Amino acid sequence: MKAPSPYSIVNSKSIVLIVIIFWLAGCSSMFDKHIEYGIVEPDNYPVIKAIGYAPLSAQPGSSDAQKMLMALKVSKLEAYRELAEQVYGQSLSADMTVKGAIAQNDGLKSQVKGLIRGARVVKSYAVGDTYTTELELDMKRVHDLYITQVKPRKVKRVTYY
Repeated sequence: MKAPSPYSIVNSKSIVLIVIIFWLAGCSSMFDKHIEYGIVEPDNYPVIKAIGYAPLSAQPGSSDAQKMLMALKVSKLEAYRELAEQVYGQSLSADMTVKGAIAQNDGLKSQVKGLIRGARVVKSYAVGDTYTTELELDMKRVHDLYITQVKPRKVKRVTYY
């Protein structure tokens, strides 16, 4: 019978030792931690204002009352569109056709997408043939609405034990 090589004994002992070290490190409480979060508060809350306009006489309807209600709705939607432009921005795309160094067709398309929550109608009124609606968006109110749905957090303290 052949005697075991000293290298194989050292290798098997070192492998067992490495496995034990990793097992003990994995079971140690050195990697257990408790993270405490706090709410992120902005320094200031701006108030964004927007105005929407709609012509009374151009609205569909058989009576002046129906035209006024339609103008009220349209002016409110226009004000919301303006708020969305201020909050989310506006997407623009342009097309132009040139023939013989002369512009043949020039087009511009604008698009706004967004969700506005928490806006408040300040006032709606008619000025001549135009209906006007004023809206404001208090970002403090938007923040409060956001906090109720999504809990933004920052790490306040980490405790290892």
